[in-house]
Amino acid sequence: MSQSEQRALVLGGGTMGVGIVAMFLAGGWKVDVVSRSASTREGLPAATARALQAMGKPGDTSGLSTHATLANAHWPAIAIAVETVTEDLPLKQKLFAEMEALAQPDCALTSNSSSFPISRIGQGLKTQSRMMGLHFFMPAHLIPLVEVVRSVNTDSALAEKVGGIMSALGKRPVQVKKDVIGFLGNRIQAALMREALWLIEQGVASPADVDATVRLSFGFRYAAAGPIVQKEHSGWDTTCAVAKVIYPDLCNADGPPPVLQRNVDEGRIGFKTRRGFFDWDDESIAKERARYERALRKCLEIFREEGIV
Repeated sequence: MSQSEQRALVLGGGTMGVGIVAMFLAGGWKVDVVSRSASTREGLPAATARALQAMGKPGDTSGLSTHATLANAHWPAIAIAVETVTEDLPLKQKLFAEMEALAQPDCALTSNSSSFPISRIGQGLKTQSRMMGLHFFMPAHLIPLVEVVRSVNTDSALAEKVGGIMSALGKRPVQVKKDVIGFLGNRIQAALMREALWLIEQGVASPADVDATVRLSFGFRYAAAGPIVQKEHSGWDTTCAVAKVIYPDLCNADGPPPVLQRNVDEGRIGFKTRRGFFDWDDESIAKERARYERALRKCLEIFREEGIV
């Protein structure tokens, strides 16, 4: 079957789902989207068209079909299913059991979960070998990397095949060969976030200065080289010496710091409530989102010039 004839299913039509749908459509696939919400289904074509335009593609959503239930999807033609529903383990397990019964035997069943181990989501399935994680980063239509996450039961050849599909769609897949909590990206990101929040909690620096430090120092370098290659430039001997001094003093708390818990308790959770570490209104949110998207597109241009995506 040619790529242009292939069909994907995306379960869930929220912000993450829209980006994934746009990725498939941009690659010439047809996409079935299943959402119980009528308003989500009605708004999906327009939201997907905007995501396609942000990718520099025509906003053509003619290959999109929406359904209220999994049973109504075009299962005989679906080569890969991507679940993007809320982080509710029993719900995910229920939905994967339903998909397993409906899907063709060679259809890959994948989850965009960012927190649950893939083996727990797939627990109880008769064909756990075709179940794996497919973790995108928001916004999924612009962030080039996707994690292909194996459980102990996942067929490694199928995981590589799914990675190949992602490559053909313009993504840079990484193979996560052990089912660790948080996979690659979120584990590394969580380590940085824990230290950043601790520094704010201790009054070492303001949220704005923490952001500036990350973006304009080592974060700036990371757009050019990842942490491993960057230290190949500077020398591992220095890194080893610094680790002996700094690592013992780093935060090792096993839960959220008080500054984060206070913000959540007070409803200071960011754009959703118009306040977080910073205050927002509709105008400033729209301006920040546009700036953020422009910056992502410029970085993507650099990566494309280098041929890494």
